[in-house]
Amino acid sequence: MLTLRRPDSPIGWLFATVGLGFAVGACTIEYAVHAVLTNPAWPLGPMAAWVTQWTWPPILGAVTFVFLLFPDGRLLSPRWRPILWLAGVSSATAAVGIALSPGRLTEFAVVDNPFGLEAARAAPGVFDTVGMLGLGLALLAAGASLILRFRRSRGVRRQQLKWIAYAAGLEAIAMAASLLSFLRWGTSPLVIEALVICGLVAIPVAAGVAIMRYRLYAIDRLINRTVVYGLLTAFLGGLYAGAVLVGGHLFGGVGDAPPSWAVAGATLAVAAVFQPARRRIQAGVDRRFNRHRYDAAKTVEAFSVRLRDHLDLEALTSELLAVVSQTVEPQTASLWLPPRHDQPTRPGGTEQERAKHAPPGPANP
Repeated sequence: MLTLRRPDSPIGWLFATVGLGFAVGACTIEYAVHAVLTNPAWPLGPMAAWVTQWTWPPILGAVTFVFLLFPDGRLLSPRWRPILWLAGVSSATAAVGIALSPGRLTEFAVVDNPFGLEAARAAPGVFDTVGMLGLGLALLAAGASLILRFRRSRGVRRQQLKWIAYAAGLEAIAMAASLLSFLRWGTSPLVIEALVICGLVAIPVAAGVAIMRYRLYAIDRLINRTVVYGLLTAFLGGLYAGAVLVGGHLFGGVGDAPPSWAVAGATLAVAAVFQPARRRIQAGVDRRFNRHRYDAAKTVEAFSVRLRDHLDLEALTSELLAVVSQTVEPQTASLWLPPRHDQPTRPGGTEQERAKHAPPGPANP
């Protein structure tokens, strides 16, 4: 949709390239499994496995381009152009080195590389190692470019960068969880794998929202709620695990299953502290990350307290305009009060207003 609505923006075409790379890799690996392992009579099975081998360096290169060019399709400054060239050349070098490396395929170990060059055995892994090293440096530089662009941005541009940063942060957390689970158990649970896939999908979706500017300012509330409920989940999970562990050690055996009443008591304790913990975490997040909203809420609360003691209309009007200017920050602010029927209008009123508030007199002949 982004390429159709904004064909002049390279961001949409880069995401289309990334999606095409993932689609080609998924299709070729499935075909290779069927053609090599299930039904060897099918043709081009080793070639399909070979295509799966080298498709991911160009995908990383396209992602690096996105970070360098987001959101307006232009570099932060001409000084970043060498990083763009480094990403392109490194991804191509890594893809060529992997594609021509002889021996077994790393993505499909039962197949020999049908296009492997014997001359590459003299320097095994040089091209792909150099290419991946350059691509990693380019990716780090692209991330630094995105951070620097965010620090310099204001207004709409800052909200756009928040969207892509939010999606990239979710994907980074999912990838870290997947790596930790793989190092701990040798595999990743299906839930974590699903989160990794959702994070990958969220990046182009967030970029589309940012570029199309649809509900752009909703990102502040989304980030706020994610931080609050993420901290709340971690706190309640730790409280529940600690209560169950302590109850099991005190009233059960070490290594035995905790008694059912300990589990029930921990559940009730978590339910009891949910609302107070949520309010405290929300207040802490607002003070730390959303100071403007916190200050505005405090200003309105203080004004509502002082409002009970105000009888002077002029002082109340001045303070109300000051509170509105401090919290909402409009360019101009004015207050209109309808005239009271028991008082005449100001001398500058219209003839109709003066006639309306004039005392009754003799009728005209």
